[in-house]
Amino acid sequence: MTAPSGILVSREPVRARDGLIRVGTRGSALAVTQTTGVAERIAAATGAEVVLVIITTHGDTSRAPLSQLGGTGVFVSALRDALLAGECDLAVHSLKDLPTGPCEGIALGAIPERVDPRDALCARDGLTLAELPQGADVGTGSPRRAAQLLARRPDLAVHDLRGNVDTRLGRVGRDLDAVVLAVAGLERIGRGGSITERFPLEDAPTAPGQGALAIEARTEDAATPGAIATALAAVEHTDSRCTALAERSLLGTLEAGCAAPVGAWARIDEDGRIVLAGAVYRVDGSASLVRENSAQLPEDPFARAETAYALGAAVARALLDAGAAQLADLGATR
Repeated sequence: MTAPSGILVSREPVRARDGLIRVGTRGSALAVTQTTGVAERIAAATGAEVVLVIITTHGDTSRAPLSQLGGTGVFVSALRDALLAGECDLAVHSLKDLPTGPCEGIALGAIPERVDPRDALCARDGLTLAELPQGADVGTGSPRRAAQLLARRPDLAVHDLRGNVDTRLGRVGRDLDAVVLAVAGLERIGRGGSITERFPLEDAPTAPGQGALAIEARTEDAATPGAIATALAAVEHTDSRCTALAERSLLGTLEAGCAAPVGAWARIDEDGRIVLAGAVYRVDGSASLVRENSAQLPEDPFARAETAYALGAAVARALLDAGAAQLADLGATR
């Protein structure tokens, strides 16, 4: 199978050889599309042949709600196993799916430039959230999105939602009045026309890392000059790494998984400061806490990463001090 770009896509194992870089990905249309974009840039930067290797994850085969599957890592572990087993040379994930803790033998080699991190409402008849009828049925697989919806519209009936993007969109106008999905995913597969409202990040901070991709490599490959290190450098985007690391540090300090009702929004302002807002919600939307802080980013890449991590931890501690652990099921308490 070949993607429209000319990148080969294989659902069977591909043997390693010189001049070939195998990129592991999930098999959904969204995953293949976003990984193909990464593969094209890698091929151009290295001159190597690049092939996508489809890996099936537990999250792809189970129909249980994500919150019951454990959330964090449900789409990740099979790709990591394939990477460590030498079945692929790189693995591409949606960053928001990636556990915040380290994984032995694997490095977060690159974070490409982040795209729109906002959430989107896709509603029947072009309706916005405010225009949905009383008691409207809205689908989402995210406790955070559910809490944010109920905070603004406690009358809504919020339903769990699984399946790929087209499956979810197909329920709109059938048994649901609307669904909430990530803008990035919709636009990556050409479904942006289904969006009826984009939620401002000031009002609805999204999952930490939403809109960003993560490219993992074996630690020794990432640290050794060669095709893999060149490939990672070609797709790395420094500012996107900083904002994503700040958001992930917040999540990690809270000891919350990606299914927890936690939102984050980091951005870099015109003065070179990184600004991070974090929010924790009660799952029924009846209460929330928001804290924000900022820090000046240094020039050195390693110092920038350390500053981003420290900022995320500081905002998380402020949330915990304000009582976030009493609102949501967090591992951290103070």
